[in-house]
Order: sequence, then structure tokens, then C-alpha cells
Amino acid sequence: MGFRIYTKTGDKGETALFGGRRVPKSHLRVDAYGTVDELNSFIGLLCDSMENQKIKDLLQQVQHRLFTIGAHLASDPATSLEPPDMEAGDIQALEQAMDDMDEHLPDLKNFILPGGHPAASLCHVCRTVCRRAERLVVALHQSDPVDERVLQYLNRLSDFFFVLARYLVHDAGAAEIVWNLRKKA
Repeated sequence: MGFRIYTKTGDKGETALFGGRRVPKSHLRVDAYGTVDELNSFIGLLCDSMENQKIKDLLQQVQHRLFTIGAHLASDPATSLEPPDMEAGDIQALEQAMDDMDEHLPDLKNFILPGGHPAASLCHVCRTVCRRAERLVVALHQSDPVDERVLQYLNRLSDFFFVLARYLVHDAGAAEIVWNLRKKA
């Protein structure tokens, strides 16, 4: 018989970090890497909806970086924790992709609402889950330092999803949904 995915060791609400220490499943560290995993899952769905191979390739690279970040966050900081396999080029790749997409977009003059195209809506889901992951990692960083490249990457990644959403709406020939402030009577 092969490897079983279930171990029954978490049946009482605890899980093990890499390094062996057991913590409650409600621990901030578990919430942080769980949210990164959730984001990675939504990116997989977004990637599966893409036809543009260049964007698809970039999204898959993002998934690899997020898996690395999740493994880093799932590690017990009391053990010899190696820095995550992140490079300045990972952040620069996101910035370059945003700059490239921005060249094709009209200036942003209004707040826009999520929507306009199914893939763009999914980008906004990724953006908001990424912001939640970032908030959790920042909170974790206040008690257990987290490599600053992780914080920078998550911050830049949420911006990337915003720009990608705009780009996909524009590329589809659809219209962005402009937020209209209701005027008081």
C-alpha cells in the first residue's frame, strides 16, 4: 500500500510545523501559510482560464514562489530556518509585467469595481486573497520575523493582480466598471 494522505495527528486541532513543533490550527502562522495556499489555488484556477501563454507562464512562476513562501511560513522559526528561495528578480519580474501591461492601458482616472470579464473578476479574487495573506504575514512578522522579501513580494503581487485585471478587461474589449458614488439627496 502506498502513502496515505491522512495521518489522524490533526484530529484534535493541532498541526506540525516543519521542524516538528505542534501548534494549534488556529495559530497565526498556520493562518498565514493557509491563506498563501488558498491564493495559490485561486491562481491555478485563473491560470486554467488563460489563453495568453506569456501570462500563464508568469502565473505558474508566481505559484512556485508562493509554494516556497508557504513552506517558509510553515517552518518552525526556532529551528535553523533557511531563507526562502526568493530573489530580487522575482519582484522585478512582477514590476516589469505591470509596466508592460500598463503601456496598453488607459490612465486610471476613477476607482473601478471588480468585474468586466470573468478572468478579470478572478484576478480581483486573487488580489483580495493576496492582501489578506499579506496582512496575516505582516501580523506574524510583528512577533516572529519574516524575510522582508516575502512581505515585498506579497505587496507587489496584489498590485500585479489589479493591473492584470485591468489588462484582461481591456484585452477582451470589455469596459471597466467605474465606481459611482451615490449622491445624497
